[in-house]
Amino acid sequence: MFSRIVFGLGLLSATALVNPALAADARTLQIIVSKDKQSLAVYDGTEVVATSKVSTGKPGHTTPSGIFSVLEKKKYHESNLYSAAPMPWMQRLTWSGIALHESNSVPRYPASHGCVRMPAAFAKELYKMTDLSVPVIISDAAVVPEPIDHPSLFRPNAPEPALLLSDVQLRPAIGSSDGEPVQLAMNTVSASLIPPAAAAPENVEPIRILITRRAQREAIIDIQTYLNQLGFNAGNPDGLLGPSTVQAINAFKALRPAQFKGDRALTSDTLLREVYAAVGKGEPPNGVLMIRQDFKPLFEAPVIIDNPQLALGTHFFTLHKVDQENGTADWLGLTLDNNLPSQTMKRLGIKTQEGSIIMGSPISNALSRIQIPDETRKRVDALLAAGSTMTISDTGIGPETGAGTDFITVTR
Repeated sequence: MFSRIVFGLGLLSATALVNPALAADARTLQIIVSKDKQSLAVYDGTEVVATSKVSTGKPGHTTPSGIFSVLEKKKYHESNLYSAAPMPWMQRLTWSGIALHESNSVPRYPASHGCVRMPAAFAKELYKMTDLSVPVIISDAAVVPEPIDHPSLFRPNAPEPALLLSDVQLRPAIGSSDGEPVQLAMNTVSASLIPPAAAAPENVEPIRILITRRAQREAIIDIQTYLNQLGFNAGNPDGLLGPSTVQAINAFKALRPAQFKGDRALTSDTLLREVYAAVGKGEPPNGVLMIRQDFKPLFEAPVIIDNPQLALGTHFFTLHKVDQENGTADWLGLTLDNNLPSQTMKRLGIKTQEGSIIMGSPISNALSRIQIPDETRKRVDALLAAGSTMTISDTGIGPETGAGTDFITVTR
């Protein structure tokens, strides 16, 4: 499922704009819906290639803000929630019922039951433009993707450079100069040392990356895994506190009464640190990197978030162009407002959101605070393809993320 498409020139509604340059080449697109402007813009990189007015959810049926992608497309669909209301040219964003679709009523103010309504002609043309998994950003205020270059961003694994003549072993040449042998670099002699130029692997399926704070699930999986290694029967590492896991935790704590004196919680930071220490793993990580591809989980790995008491914010990145041969990548980034409730901040150990801007922009600061192990970075670099995306968020995997979805982050 690739968000790169080719489409011909078409006449859209009066509310829409199409860039003729798109007729020639495949592009990597993303859709941005602004609720305050009641507008939709399709971007190819930083260039707006199509726009339209929209109507989002009215009070009581607010359209959620956040990071989504197209999960399903149907030329004609009827609502499962609202009396089989027609939803032509439907592009689903969540399995709970949020979609982009055609409507005869698009007054350019919130009027829907949660979906994003579009004029008929534009809805039809947008349907032709997109493929499954194209990113859709719904924001409270208008946001614009901008180029970003940061050392923490992923780049493809560049091939080793070819051996230079200066690296070739010298050998005596025929003839002499003033009686002394002349040393020449003979690339014919060392041809076997120069590997044939191999084409860099071409990845065609984009990946979805989520970097977020570790939740209880990830901590329990670590506890289960390492307790099993220590000889306790903690059961299958599934992130659930089943009977075997509870019994193993209690047995581990019973052998360390001094460390757990007064600690009545079944799981805690103290338990995680003690388990890590027992297997010689050092300090436990506080972040996690997850990868999805083709709407399915691929792998996950621990990362470290510096200054965890400060909010990271919510940031979205799109890999617009990638050069596998030279190991370069052109990333675009944007930041979404995401004011965390006090209870959420307490649960995540966040003391302040305003302090997340230490220096520079919030998006650069968030990238600078994330430490990714080299092995994990190499693994991700090898999977990069144009259209890949990355989300940085404090709030982990949201409830809308599941079977048949990319990572869905709801900010409001």
